[in-house]
Amino acid sequence: MSSTTMKSGHEYNTAKLWQIGFFALNNTATNFYMFLLMFVTYYATGVAGLSVVVVSTILTAMRVFDGLTDPIIGFIIDKTESKFGKFRPLMIIGNVILATSVLLMYNVTHQLPQSFQFIFFILMYALYIIGYTFQTACTKAAQTVLTNSPKQRPLFAVFDGVYNTLLFSLGQVFVASYLVVKHGGFTMPLFTELNMYGIIIAGIFTALAVTGIWAKDRKQFFGLANLNVKTRFRDYWPILKGNRPMQMLVIAAATDKLTLSVLRHSVVMVMLFGILLADYELSGTVSLIIIAPTLLITFLGVAYARKTGLKKSFVASTWLGMISFAVLIVFLFTIDPTTISLSNMGIATIGFLILYTLGMGFGSLPSAIVIPMIADVSDYETYKSGRYIPGMMGTIFSFVDKLISSLAPALVGFAVALIGYKDEFPQIGEALTPALYGMTIFLAFGIPILGWIASLIAMKFYTLDGKIMIEIQDSIAEVKEKAKMDPPAV
Repeated sequence: MSSTTMKSGHEYNTAKLWQIGFFALNNTATNFYMFLLMFVTYYATGVAGLSVVVVSTILTAMRVFDGLTDPIIGFIIDKTESKFGKFRPLMIIGNVILATSVLLMYNVTHQLPQSFQFIFFILMYALYIIGYTFQTACTKAAQTVLTNSPKQRPLFAVFDGVYNTLLFSLGQVFVASYLVVKHGGFTMPLFTELNMYGIIIAGIFTALAVTGIWAKDRKQFFGLANLNVKTRFRDYWPILKGNRPMQMLVIAAATDKLTLSVLRHSVVMVMLFGILLADYELSGTVSLIIIAPTLLITFLGVAYARKTGLKKSFVASTWLGMISFAVLIVFLFTIDPTTISLSNMGIATIGFLILYTLGMGFGSLPSAIVIPMIADVSDYETYKSGRYIPGMMGTIFSFVDKLISSLAPALVGFAVALIGYKDEFPQIGEALTPALYGMTIFLAFGIPILGWIASLIAMKFYTLDGKIMIEIQDSIAEVKEKAKMDPPAV
């Protein structure tokens, strides 16, 4: 039996490598817009003149709106069926909406009378959320049609991991080391140039992603294809309530998201590098140093997933990330952290770099693996109930991602308030007290370990391993073949 053939003799739906690589750019396109919006508070307060309190309130309130749009857009995706496919039209629509919202938000808001700026900014941010959800939900949902081969689905994580590691690492360097210097800070010319690059590149990436999914975005690849099982909006809750693998994967993905959101929070980075290690500039250098090892870990993790299944790779990488950070905690309590410096390549520096790189590399891998695992969960629902609802499955995960990531700032704020920082956050260069020492270790490495423990517990009850997914794909292929041979009832 070849890697493209099931036990029953049916052929897997396989994709060419370039199709997987091109389609992965759809996620990178939406992440480009996420990157652009990372700096929106500087525009809103520094250029448009909105207050910090107002901007913070808007961004928090938009999380609620974001959550409301997810199931609606998921339902639209599931019901969409056109001569141009299910996913391609919505990917393009989403990208056009994103480009429009960013152009209007950054170029019109500050030119309006002050009394109109508030409402206009809200409307444009809401428009951005709608476009983002349309396009990013297609990334998750279209995994089901791209390929159902257990050997191929993990490959998406390789491309996605490479693209986004380069985007966020090099993008931050580009803004901080080039644009800020060129334009003298976060000024309007900086936003104009940054947004121009972002919109053009994201548009090109979307076009390539549409090309990648073009041959697969057809009804023959939608669930059971010939069997039209009707699904109403009110059917979603019973479906989701009865899908245990989906529930467990949501918990695992959510805890992973929270750990990374806390670890990468700007305040935690200041506490770790600017206070504990007493060298905040080291944070940028370290982020560049770990790019190559992180990509290597991604390649190894995906190779392992292709041999054993996505679940085993997810669990193994989570264990390795957790062990690395546990050892790093012990290591930091046995040395003087201020001796960690690239100008002093002793045991302290080498040990920190190795353990930090392993923890970040293996700890980040599950987030990339989750996307093709969502396709497995969607296929399980098709196998169990006959319903093909990849849009709803994708937006459930999008909603949880956004909800959990929004909790990270509150968690960090509450944690530092416990050690006396009630009016302001810890600042670079502050004296390292025992309380600050302990809380820095807890937020940077303790929270990730706790999150990964929760993730591993959830994976204990996640049944869709490599062997089960082979059986599920075999069963779906049998039903589709039978539907082709049996004439429809009249």
